[in-house]
Amino acid sequence: MFGLPSEIVQATIRCLARDGYTRFTMKTLAREANLSQGILHYYFNDKAAILVAALQAVTAELERRITQAQQASTKDATRRLRAVIHACLETALECPEVWQVYMQLWSEMRHNEQLLAINAALYTQMRRQVATLLTLGLRQGIFRSVDVTQAAAVIVGLIDGMALQIMFDPQALSLTTAVQCCYEAVERYLRP
Repeated sequence: MFGLPSEIVQATIRCLARDGYTRFTMKTLAREANLSQGILHYYFNDKAAILVAALQAVTAELERRITQAQQASTKDATRRLRAVIHACLETALECPEVWQVYMQLWSEMRHNEQLLAINAALYTQMRRQVATLLTLGLRQGIFRSVDVTQAAAVIVGLIDGMALQIMFDPQALSLTTAVQCCYEAVERYLRP
């Protein structure tokens, strides 16, 4: 998405992160984007369509960061897993609006199947990526035998929890400490 629709989506992300979902209106979005409400409706049918586009945008950003982190790492499963953890937690600090948009839209997902599907696809992909790394680690003999699907769900849950803590209280842990604590928990869980 480029041009004005992209600017509208970025304004939506800013509004959700700053004001929350309950205060998000087309009027506040128009003000944030410095556009008329008519222009918003020209590009997006309704509020739900704008929310879907915003969730797609933050999902793409998180996926990009995770993919980039994995590509920059070696073939060693532990380093790649640590890179994924680092990328997710770094996003919570450097780009908190990504996690804030998720948090704002989680309750709305119960009422909007498109939002739910986007979120479910992200979690499926994250669990699949972690499971792939766990399988690699099993083959390399560095992780104990585990059900990689279940272990991936546990690890993604740990990452989510730590990211939310960082988002709510950025002073609680430095990025380095958060990554270290998260990885140590994962390492203990997977140690042969």
